[in-house]
Amino acid sequence: MLTLVGTRDSFAQSQAQLCAGMQLKAPTRAKYSQGFMPIGESDAYCALIPGLPEDLAKICLALVPRSQFPVMGSVSKRWMSFLESKEFIAVRKEVGKLEEWVYVLTADAGSKGSHWEVLGCSGQKHSPLPPMPGPTKAGFGVVVLDGKLFVIAGYAADHGKECVSDEVYRYDSCLNRWVELSKMNVARCDFACAEVNGMIYVAGGFGPNGDSLSSVEVYDAEQNKWTLIESLRRPRWGCFACSFEGKLYVMGGRSRFTIGNTRFVDVYNPNDNAWGEVKNGCVMVTAHAVLDKKLFCIEWKNQRSLAVFNPADNSWQKVPVPLTGSSSTRFCFGIHDGKLLLFSLDEEPCYKTLMYDPAAPTGSEWCTSELKPPGLCLCSVTIRA
Repeated sequence: MLTLVGTRDSFAQSQAQLCAGMQLKAPTRAKYSQGFMPIGESDAYCALIPGLPEDLAKICLALVPRSQFPVMGSVSKRWMSFLESKEFIAVRKEVGKLEEWVYVLTADAGSKGSHWEVLGCSGQKHSPLPPMPGPTKAGFGVVVLDGKLFVIAGYAADHGKECVSDEVYRYDSCLNRWVELSKMNVARCDFACAEVNGMIYVAGGFGPNGDSLSSVEVYDAEQNKWTLIESLRRPRWGCFACSFEGKLYVMGGRSRFTIGNTRFVDVYNPNDNAWGEVKNGCVMVTAHAVLDKKLFCIEWKNQRSLAVFNPADNSWQKVPVPLTGSSSTRFCFGIHDGKLLLFSLDEEPCYKTLMYDPAAPTGSEWCTSELKPPGLCLCSVTIRA
């Protein structure tokens, strides 16, 4: 295992030897612009690793063990910018070094606080993330884009929904740090959000005065900018969103134009900047996740069954959740290695995480996993970097 030092030249020698020994070829991919280089840096046009072609240097950096990434980021601004770029994720994928990690937000024992933690998926120990800036929040949105975790808006848990936020924070899983991004145009909580075609969309929710919102905005990570777009056709809150075939689907929650919960699905096509509608959605969803181009949900009225949505024909299928010696009926979803994880929300020390494999033979889809959050799981995301 290589040990990183604080200079590019000394690191270049060991990495060049490693790359030469592996006889790696430069990846065949579209050329990225040099936009990842900080403007005004004195060595902006110097080699990434002196003495090596750029493509080979990028491969060398991509081969370094993930645990060393934060140290690499301190070597130079150029290295840090490359580690932060989506090209770095692309190179990691091409050389077969992309890793999948499950991140969970867990409640702190005996307090109102919470913290993010990465689960040890391959025998490693659980590892807490640095504290997220700002007050503890609820009603926020979470999206993963280019190997980074975005935590969006919400309200201050200590002050209630009258203190709605427009703040956005991003966690870089490579550099192990949080940064604050541009604020949203509209502060909101209890809204829907999802990534579509490399952009982050948020829709509906509650505003600062408790008003239900129909406004929608989109975030461009390259420009660090939020832009308001075509609104929902009705105010909607307590909803969630997902992406299929380049379109945004907003489901669940409530609308003031319906009695109780709405089954209408609002579908946004970015190409047309227009909303459509599907009428057979789900209601009162307590957990949801997208896996294998399908949406998996658990509804409050039937928590011992998975509701599986296929966007190809807008159909729903029911999959019974087995009893495994547990009375738990409340779950938070996670995804790992192409399988759906059901983290129990009930405190049962001997309970193992249920795992559903949609690709398994009929009758063998369900098993258990040792992967388990250290406390009450409030949220779970999967990051590949």
